[in-house]
Amino acid sequence: MEIRQIRNATLQIVYAGKEFLIGPIFAKKGTYPPFPNAKRSNANNPLVDLPVPIEELIHPDAVIVTHLHRDHFDAEAKEALSQNVPMFVQDETEKEKMLEDGFTDVKVLTLETSFEGIRLHKTGGVHGYVNEKFLEHLGNVCGVVFQSESEKTVYLAGDTVWNKDVELAIKTYQPEVIIVNAGANNVHGEQLIMGAEDVLLVHQAAPCAKIIATHMEAENHWNLSREELKIYAKEHGFSESLSVPEDGEKIYVE
Repeated sequence: MEIRQIRNATLQIVYAGKEFLIGPIFAKKGTYPPFPNAKRSNANNPLVDLPVPIEELIHPDAVIVTHLHRDHFDAEAKEALSQNVPMFVQDETEKEKMLEDGFTDVKVLTLETSFEGIRLHKTGGVHGYVNEKFLEHLGNVCGVVFQSESEKTVYLAGDTVWNKDVELAIKTYQPEVIIVNAGANNVHGEQLIMGAEDVLLVHQAAPCAKIIATHMEAENHWNLSREELKIYAKEHGFSESLSVPEDGEKIYVE
C-alpha cells in the first residue's frame, strides 16, 4: 500500500493494486480568495503550489470526493480529470452535480460499496464543533473505509472532528491505518476539522493503528501546523504511531 500526500486533503492511495485519487484540487497557488473570518485573511488559496505535475494525478483508477467544498474538489480538477473516470461521492445530490458537470460514471458510497474487488464502506462525520445552524450551512460530509484481503484496513475519516461517528467507525472496522484531516481549520472562531486533541482521541480509540495526518498548511484557515502536531504527539506519547507527511511525500504500509 502506498499513500502519497499531495496537497491539503488531496491524496493518492494505491490500495490492492488500484490507484484512488482523494479530494482533488489542482488550482495554482493563489487562485481563489481566502476563507473569510479566518487567519491569513489576505492570503489567496491554495497557499502552496502542487508538489507534482498534474499529469501525475489525472489517471487514477477511481476518484473519491468526500464532499463538494472547494478545498476538496475544484474547477481545475473538474476540467483536468477524464469524464469517464469512476467517481464516488457521498449522496444523490452530489451525484447529480457530478453528472451535470459531465462525469459519466458516478456512484454513491454506501455501507457496502465495491470497486474492483475492494470493499468501500461509507462512514459518517461532523464538520466541526459548531452550532446547528452553521453545521447545516457546512453540509454533510463522509469518510470511507477501504478493505481487501490483500491489504490492511484503512479508514479515511474526512472533514470531521472527533465524534460518535468516528468512534463507531473505529469500533466497527478496526482499521490498522487511519487518515485524519488534522489542520484544526477554523473560521469565525469555530474549529471545522480535527486538531491535536482530536487526533489524540483517535489514537486512544485505536492505539495500535498508524495515524496519518493530512489537510494541513495549504488553505488560509489552517490553525495547526505539522510541527505543532508532531510536538503535541511527542508530549502525549503517540509520536511513534503518527506520520505527518510533507506535500509530495509517500508513505508505504506493508
